[in-house]
Amino acid sequence: MTSSAFETDGPDPVSYLDRLATSDLGRSYKRRMLDELDLRAGHRVLDLGCGPGTDLEALAQAVTPTGAVVGVDHDRKMVDTARARTAGEAVVDVRHADIHSLPVPDHTADRARTDRVLQHVADPLAALGEIRRVLRPGGRLVMGEPDWETLAVDHPDSDLTRAYTRHVAERVVRNSGIGRQLARLATESGFMVPTVVPVTPVFRDVQVADKILGLERTTRRAVEAGYFSDQAAEAWLTHLTRGPFFAAVTFYIVVAEA
Repeated sequence: MTSSAFETDGPDPVSYLDRLATSDLGRSYKRRMLDELDLRAGHRVLDLGCGPGTDLEALAQAVTPTGAVVGVDHDRKMVDTARARTAGEAVVDVRHADIHSLPVPDHTADRARTDRVLQHVADPLAALGEIRRVLRPGGRLVMGEPDWETLAVDHPDSDLTRAYTRHVAERVVRNSGIGRQLARLATESGFMVPTVVPVTPVFRDVQVADKILGLERTTRRAVEAGYFSDQAAEAWLTHLTRGPFFAAVTFYIVVAEA
């Protein structure tokens, strides 16, 4: 169940996030999220789930030295990496904290962003309520999340495609349908939602897709979870390497206003 087309051992989390950020897909959607934030000089902006600090420098440049950028992450390694990377940015403050309980006073932030974070949290609605608490009236939250149930991988056996997507949605990602749920959850948290932007990246190269989706590793986990037999997994992966390859998933950028 292996091929030279696939990575059998995944990158560490920091390397994976760096890889995604520098891909064509990452640069494109992150630019759109930054545009939707509409940052101004002097703004105080929160990057919630900032990871290794991938986006902190761009945020700092947008708010200028008169503003402030607060990065928050629950993972100590991510926080340490982000702090090291932004050591020269006087306006950046990286904090070790949980998105469900932010170390930020009420109504003190102008902007906030979450980038592929709410798909992993224990309680997205509670997290949104906490973000609503810390934003000033008129403040803006921009979120970017995939809807993993829209994951489509072309294969002659559609049952295998459905099994793969079902495994990802049911076992791999905690809140797999968060992309489609964001507008509703934000509204329930007291936000207005003026804008929802669907972004659908299309992968035509199996190796490019594998670097984002971890196709072989995910298939191995699907076998262990009973979604694929060994024989079906072999047929699935063999076809993917022989092409032509096609995969797509819809990613939603949602703008919410306090």
